[in-house]
Amino acid sequence: MDSIQILGTAILSDNWYVLRKITYEIRRQNGSTDIRSREAYDRGNGATILLYNKESKTVILTRQFRIPTFINGNESGMLIECCAGLLDVENPEECIKRETEEETGYRIKSVQKVFDAYMSPGSVTERLYFFKGEYSKEMKVSPGGGLREENEEIEVLEIPFAQAIQMLRSGEIMDGKTIMLLQWAQLNLLLE
Repeated sequence: MDSIQILGTAILSDNWYVLRKITYEIRRQNGSTDIRSREAYDRGNGATILLYNKESKTVILTRQFRIPTFINGNESGMLIECCAGLLDVENPEECIKRETEEETGYRIKSVQKVFDAYMSPGSVTERLYFFKGEYSKEMKVSPGGGLREENEEIEVLEIPFAQAIQMLRSGEIMDGKTIMLLQWAQLNLLLE
């Protein structure tokens, strides 16, 4: 973009992912320029999925501890979410199929991308790819729960879709990606 010029980048932390301070010059609409500095947290891109069963009108969600929610007022730190994971070297579709099996125990055959979005563009670089995927009991190949070597301890929840929508309304579901997928499913009559 002609109106942006990166002047400098400094790594502030690379402990878990990478936190950078970026100094840039931006041309304003009136033609003047400003020099600004912002921090950007680069944790890579990710994928998430709403697993649903049309016949039983249920969805598969997960519950796990999230330290950022705990330090920001969530007393238990537990969050109910759609299955999700960060892209490693694979494409978003391969990633979400792998994460689905690791977290939920379901080996799904096909997924469909429904949209993608930047989740917190003011400070985080992550672009999240949103999928839907139909599951059946026959696709269950393991208990799920995540990978021990990644210190994951994930509870798998099978919930009626109507109950998941009520949990969203009551504030029991507070995860942004999950809210977006449940609302997308409701707007698109996915389980009708």
